[in-house]
Amino acid sequence: MFDATTIRKDFPLILERQVHGKRLVYLDSAATSQKPRAVIDAMARYYEEYNANVHRGVHALAEEATEAFEAARAAVARFVGADPRGCVFTKNATEALNLVAYSYARRRLGEGDILLTTQMEHHANLVPWQLVQPEAGFELRYVPVTPDGRLDRTAFDEIVGTGRVKLFAVTHMSNVVGTINPVAELAGAVRAASPEAVVVVDGAQSVPHLPTDVLALDADFLCFSGHKMLGPTGIGVLAARPELLEAMPPFLGGGEMISNVTLEGTTFNEVPYKFEAGTPPIAEAVGLHAAVDYLSTLGMDAVRRHELDLLGHAIGALEAVEGVTVHGPHQPSDRGAAVSFAIAGLHPHDIGTIMDREGVAVRAGHHCAKPLVRTLGSAATTRASFYIYNTVEEIPALVDAIEATKRFFTR
Repeated sequence: MFDATTIRKDFPLILERQVHGKRLVYLDSAATSQKPRAVIDAMARYYEEYNANVHRGVHALAEEATEAFEAARAAVARFVGADPRGCVFTKNATEALNLVAYSYARRRLGEGDILLTTQMEHHANLVPWQLVQPEAGFELRYVPVTPDGRLDRTAFDEIVGTGRVKLFAVTHMSNVVGTINPVAELAGAVRAASPEAVVVVDGAQSVPHLPTDVLALDADFLCFSGHKMLGPTGIGVLAARPELLEAMPPFLGGGEMISNVTLEGTTFNEVPYKFEAGTPPIAEAVGLHAAVDYLSTLGMDAVRRHELDLLGHAIGALEAVEGVTVHGPHQPSDRGAAVSFAIAGLHPHDIGTIMDREGVAVRAGHHCAKPLVRTLGSAATTRASFYIYNTVEEIPALVDAIEATKRFFTR
């Protein structure tokens, strides 16, 4: 039975923290989630009981650390339906996307090819492609976003219909307007027109909130971060088809990613280790394993049902406040748990500051998605984002903080 009130007891910060003398209402999980005691304890146990480097040592601690590290890889792979050989640990989703840009797009795309992405993307799914485009020479195209926060399918079909799209990079869930994109449907259209194309999915927002299967998404590369899914910062995942990784050159050079090194040259390790140069994020992998186990015990279907309930209450409550505009799809089933809104006449940073004084933590800014925010007619928005530890009872606190903000600037 999913009970957010009981779940909150597993999160020390959520349970105990006050700000400005008020009980904290944390509505910024799209930026980073809070961590349950199980994750904190698992990382502490690694440092206290078997802290050692992995793969190279033959002593007991090294073997125990290696076993825990590889068990984390297997658990994460199961969580998203991927092959462990294709699961590369990175430091975040951004590094995972850069890996694909430099080791795949830069080498495999060229003149006459189109790399298609969208105006909905986080900068992490825009900037890497822009960085490698001048050298690779491909054409970079973007699917526009409609006023209600969805991808423009007419424009998408027109670009895909050229048969020149060789890489399609798309977010599964917008971190600004919350839109859940029909990734498998879009991927199928791309492959029908360009059978050799690959599909890159930014799952940073979706993997923590939705049941995820990389095969069902029809994704060749899926990127996500640990810190948004109850895990620690400093670890992300690239879940890829192993055969693609095998054909790609390394992204970083150094220890662990080698098979042999001479002064004349280097041969590389098998995947995924070919892409894990240097000492990996061992404690972070242990923490991510604990986070995955925690979410799996709850059940991702239950997580989604809980958030749909929260969204239904939150969107209705926000839309009832005079002067408030909610961005993106208004039907909870069409969106994730990040809700951006505007208050007429007020700047988002001012809104965030006053709401913080009321004990409500929201995010204000462009959310690393400037092209998308500009389509909303603004330079920034205020965003409230929900997760498993939020309750329907916190939504009135969100509304009260908005009303207090309005009073502050109209007195």
